[in-house]
Amino acid sequence: MGLGAGRRPAMLPGPWLVAVVAVVAVVAAGAGAGCPVLCTCRGQAVDCSGQRLFSVPAELPLDTGNLSLAHNRIASIPLGYLACYAQLRVLDLRNNSLAALPARLFLGARRLTHLDLSYNNFSLVTADMFLEASELLRLDLSHNPWLCTVHPRAFRGLAQLRELDLSYGGLSALSLDALEGLTGLVTLRIGGNPWVCGCAMEPFLKWLKSHIQLCTSDSQLAKCQAPPEVKEVPLFSLTEESFKACHLTLTLDDYLFIAFVGFVVSIASVATNFLLGITANCCHRWSKASEDEEV
Repeated sequence: MGLGAGRRPAMLPGPWLVAVVAVVAVVAAGAGAGCPVLCTCRGQAVDCSGQRLFSVPAELPLDTGNLSLAHNRIASIPLGYLACYAQLRVLDLRNNSLAALPARLFLGARRLTHLDLSYNNFSLVTADMFLEASELLRLDLSHNPWLCTVHPRAFRGLAQLRELDLSYGGLSALSLDALEGLTGLVTLRIGGNPWVCGCAMEPFLKWLKSHIQLCTSDSQLAKCQAPPEVKEVPLFSLTEESFKACHLTLTLDDYLFIAFVGFVVSIASVATNFLLGITANCCHRWSKASEDEEV
C-alpha cells in the first residue's frame, strides 16, 4: 500500500460551521471586551462613577446592562453613543455637568428602564427627548436648579413610566399636556420648585388632585412662591375658591356701568378743573386789587 493509504482525506469545514464560529467569536469579543480605563466591571455592570471623567468612555462591553457614570464632570454625550448597547437597562448620569442630550440617544437602548439625570445643568426638557426609551419605568430629573421649562411633548412615548422626579428645579409652571400621556404613573415628585400659583396653575392642580389617589406625590414640599398673597402656601391647600377670580366674566350691564362711571368721573374731573381755574383767577384778581388800593 502506498504512503497515506487508509487515511481519510482532510475535510475543509463547511460554510455553516465557519458562520457559527464567526458569530461565536463576535459575541465573545463583545461580551468579553476589556473594561474601560478607570472603571470596574462585574458581570453586566460597568461602574465608572467618581472618577472625575470629563467625557464618557469610548467603548463599553456590548452586553453592558448597568452603566454608572455618576459623580463625574461629563458635559456632553456623543451622538449615537448608546446605539450598540441593546442590553442596557440602567443608566446613571447623576451629578455631572450635562445641559442637554443628543437627539435619539436611546434609539439603540430600547430596554432601558431606569434613567437618572439628577444634579445636572438641564434648563429645558425638549420634545421627544425620551421617545425611544419606551420601556422606561423610572426617570429622575431632580436637583436641576435651572430646569424651568418642560416641553408639552417631553415625555411622549413613556406610557409605562411609573416614577417621575421633577423636584428641586426651577419650574414655575408645568403644561398639563406633558403629563396626560403618563398613564402608568405611580409616583410624581414636584416639591422644591418656585411654583407660580396664578390662574394658569388651576388645570395642573386639578389634574394633580384627581390623580392623588393613584399617584404618590410630595404634596407637603410643593409650595407656591408667587403671587405674594400665596407665597409659601402649600400647593395642595389651594381650592376652587382660590381661583374664583379667574372665572369672573363681565356682562353687558357691567360694561355699561363701567362706561357710565367713567363718563361721570370724566365730567367730575372737568368740573373740578373748571372750578379750580375760576378760584385761581379770582384769587389773582383779589390780590391785584389789594395791591392797587395800597398804592
